[in-house]
Amino acid sequence: MQRNKSLCVCPILSTLQSSVLFVMGSSTTTQRSHCWHYWGIIVAWLTLLEMKMMVHYVNGELNYKEALTKSLIFLEAQRSGKLPSNNRVPWREDSALDDGKLANVDLVGGYYDAGDNVKYGLPMAFTITTLSWAAIFYKSELEATKEMGNVHDAIRWGTDYFLKASSRRKRLYVQVGDPEEDHHCWVRPENMKTKRTVLKIDSNTPGTEIAAETAAAMAAASIVFRDSDRKYSHSLLNKAKSLFVFSKSHKGTYDGECPFYCSYSGYNDELMWAATWLYMATRKPAYLKYIEEESISASVTEFNWDLKYAGAQILLTKLHFEGTKNLDTFKVHAESFICSVHPESPYHQINLSPGGFVHLRDGANTQYATGAALLFTVYGDLLAKHKQKITCGDKQFDPSHLLSFAKIQMDYILGKNPEGRSYMVGFGKNPPTQAHHRGASMQKLPKDEEVNCPTSFSKWLNKDQPNPNELTGAILGGPDGNDKFKDKRWESVYTEPCTYINSLAVGPLAKLASLS
Repeated sequence: MQRNKSLCVCPILSTLQSSVLFVMGSSTTTQRSHCWHYWGIIVAWLTLLEMKMMVHYVNGELNYKEALTKSLIFLEAQRSGKLPSNNRVPWREDSALDDGKLANVDLVGGYYDAGDNVKYGLPMAFTITTLSWAAIFYKSELEATKEMGNVHDAIRWGTDYFLKASSRRKRLYVQVGDPEEDHHCWVRPENMKTKRTVLKIDSNTPGTEIAAETAAAMAAASIVFRDSDRKYSHSLLNKAKSLFVFSKSHKGTYDGECPFYCSYSGYNDELMWAATWLYMATRKPAYLKYIEEESISASVTEFNWDLKYAGAQILLTKLHFEGTKNLDTFKVHAESFICSVHPESPYHQINLSPGGFVHLRDGANTQYATGAALLFTVYGDLLAKHKQKITCGDKQFDPSHLLSFAKIQMDYILGKNPEGRSYMVGFGKNPPTQAHHRGASMQKLPKDEEVNCPTSFSKWLNKDQPNPNELTGAILGGPDGNDKFKDKRWESVYTEPCTYINSLAVGPLAKLASLS
């Protein structure tokens, strides 16, 4: 069908000019809505075109600003619900607009965690907590790159959803979607017909990890929005407080998100993590008292969606440096993490690939590298600010040593590795083209078209061709312990992205961008 070209005239924008010519003529309201629809698509495509034209190196260094920008675009590709008019991912459309209907609650919005179409509360909350951490600790760096607005939007997309999910007293909705059904159909979220099962925790079905992590996310985000939207910040903080009380008073591990997001570490780390963020947000002695007298700490060697000890310990060490008393144990544990991870430390414990990349286990392994990079970057900055060094046995490391290790991890992801390729989609040399991701791997279909689930895997998942849509900025699962990588969509341990891999990368990328 040929469209009437007189409906609207939307000339191609020059990326060097801010002026826009949009001639509507005498078009009707319906025609104008079509114009604005296509205008949004044009702007989104131009955004991606501009991304493709970026230079991957600046003054001999990787272009961390480009990587930062693209890492945030990936989070937009993971959005569920009704997308905003400034959506920068042209192949994404509204999806899951009836989420929550089965439980008579509005659960539209939030994020899909990875390459499927399920919304899991625990990793989503961790994504928002760590993204908020970057926004707080690297505020000036993000403002300098002009990405702070996009970071705020990414955080708010999550916190708006959490406000809905926690709208009923002593209840938190923690998952939307049926993983079993979802994993039996390879379909983009815009066309999915799979059951949108709703799971919740309450006083009868506790889930301390999820409640406490959501409290941490809301508390951290309340700090982010304190200056720009005080009322919203206050709402987040109030909800964080009530969720923390709920998590303490109804203790128990929730296994409803198993086998995909089982908490193997227990809930003590989330309780300490949430209390720490609540103290950071309120400075109320009750939270500090909980940390000192009731929380259970431990020395660990990793930081990820399931294990938060090291993150909380580094935050508490910041308070220690600033004069807060009785936090010495947490400083010892924070430095134990650094000494266990740093390859030159005599107490080094974790596995590194021959190329020097953190490798703990297959499947979303890059999260352990971006997690380590975030903590090393933050702790290095704390040491520099307070003119400190860290001692690991007979060796001392100054802040530059910590930043250097974080940089090595990020550089490896962006292309400085034995394979000579980037593991961020759309960035650098020979980036992956077959991300394990439903939306990226399928062309747009009419919204009412039903996908034949039994044949969907052979039609799209197992097709050995580049994705028709670029999943810009996604950091994929990455190579194995021997630095080998398979860019095949069906090899999910190598090619599946996750929101928290990227959220952990935002802080280090902002720091590195400020230095280059």
